[in-house]
Amino acid sequence: MASAATQVPQQNAGQDDVILSVQGLKKFFTVGRGLTLKAVDDVSFTIKRGETMGLVGESGCGKSTTGRTIIRLYEPTGGKVFFDGEDVTKLEGAARKAFNRKMQMIFQDPYASLNPRMTVGDIVGEPLDIHDLARGKERLERVHELLNIVGLNAEHALRYPHEFSGGQRQRIGVARSLAVDPNFIIADEPISALDVSIQAQVVNLLRRLQDQRGLTYLFIAHDLSMVKYISDRVGVMYLGKLVEYARSAELYREPLHPYTQALLSAIPIADPKIERSRQRIVLEGDVPSPVNPGKGCRFRTRCRLAQSICAEVDPEWREVSPGHFVACHVV
Repeated sequence: MASAATQVPQQNAGQDDVILSVQGLKKFFTVGRGLTLKAVDDVSFTIKRGETMGLVGESGCGKSTTGRTIIRLYEPTGGKVFFDGEDVTKLEGAARKAFNRKMQMIFQDPYASLNPRMTVGDIVGEPLDIHDLARGKERLERVHELLNIVGLNAEHALRYPHEFSGGQRQRIGVARSLAVDPNFIIADEPISALDVSIQAQVVNLLRRLQDQRGLTYLFIAHDLSMVKYISDRVGVMYLGKLVEYARSAELYREPLHPYTQALLSAIPIADPKIERSRQRIVLEGDVPSPVNPGKGCRFRTRCRLAQSICAEVDPEWREVSPGHFVACHVV
């Protein structure tokens, strides 16, 4: 069967519009007594310039590891990552540092991702120091500008992270990621640690910055409603594998993979009549061990449509309609 590495989802627009192309990405970890955990196993997708791709799935499916491997916080075990046509997995030295200016990351936990011993001004200004972009008065003015952009005051530069709420801390993280004027930002569950009332504010901030600066996002989350709101395309992961990938509107209107269907059936609908009439798909069975998932489809043990072939053959990653990819024997 063809693997995801041999058939990368391409957009309808030309290749010049593709800013990120992930091809057969793998990230394995050695755990225990020489056992291998396949956190990301042969994942492929592309993202067009200026759009947002949402990456969803339950906890432990490999979403965050995918993002961290793309930006090389983790070194990939296999596969390639092309950013603006350049294979970033091979960059070293000055070329690696230049790449780090183009791609930045917003981390999940606004409490753990900020150094408690540094002032906000030093946290936001640190990327300016690393890349030697501004010094002295120019640096201070740039820090104040960045804080203003994300809705904070210049006087906040003198304070420490513990003096801010979770939403304010995440805004500080956004300001830090913008300091070097990146083209691409990986937002790793940026709202999951925030109160519901604050989540929309942060997401709207990200959308506004995207419109103003032409940013491209990989938005990693498990909140399907928020992903629908912010994303142009959506990829669904399960146990290290990408199982479906499509335009957001199409995926939410007509999910094809049984796992995607189960995820979307869990989204509450405000209309009580529709909510009562629709079918909730409850997943049963056990999740295979990521260390030893066995042969065949990794979702087979919980799939209501599983057939004998699902336990023997890994499903082919294929395009079932323009721009809509799925890995499933039943579809």
